[in-house]
Amino acid sequence: MSLAEDNKLIACNKPFDVNETDFVDATAAMEKWQHCASSCMSHHGEACCQIAREWIFSMDFSQLNAGNPLTGPRWLRQKFAWGAATWPLYWCEAVKQKKLDCGALAALSYEIFTARGVKSFPVQLIHQYTEDAARHWYKGWNGDETTVHWIKEDLIYHEGCAVLVGESEIKVWDSTASWWISPKQIGGYGGVLVLRVFAEQGAYPNGFTWGAHRIFPNQWQKIERARRKATSATA
Repeated sequence: MSLAEDNKLIACNKPFDVNETDFVDATAAMEKWQHCASSCMSHHGEACCQIAREWIFSMDFSQLNAGNPLTGPRWLRQKFAWGAATWPLYWCEAVKQKKLDCGALAALSYEIFTARGVKSFPVQLIHQYTEDAARHWYKGWNGDETTVHWIKEDLIYHEGCAVLVGESEIKVWDSTASWWISPKQIGGYGGVLVLRVFAEQGAYPNGFTWGAHRIFPNQWQKIERARRKATSATA
């Protein structure tokens, strides 16, 4: 099962009346991934990568079919399954792969939005899952040419991209799950705990607006979760 498929599951549907981030060591996770650079595509400076890059953009143009430039490039997940990738990853290598990881899918989405003329930004996220899920992914990724640096107990490091939809308003695209991440987080399996948006230094001094959140560029920011009041169970 892929991360994107797992992300559609709900580990627990019981109502709650607490902010679950109070019980998670998000600070340790931010320290672990503090110096992780967002993924980006590499270029050989030769025709091999130029042709592959143009193929990606041409494919996106045909799939978009004169649609809204803010439409998420879902076709990437139709072409590439989710799986381990070897870095650095060059354009000419990426198009030949059957599987790409979240960093590669995010990097391609960022490039695609930019090619469409949409202002885009790399995004890093920390999600909470379960320790069982983490062990499952650890076994699948712990190989000679792959790394499991993105797993910490029941937390995972993830990548996506943001797009500007107003003067400072953003939407966040999960390139692996192929959906727009809701800024209203209510906890549970796959919930976003922390987010970091990369932008040019000084370009957005007042930060971005993501739903009810104010996101300041280039720094980890905890996402306050919406609170639900407990309700009685029904038969």
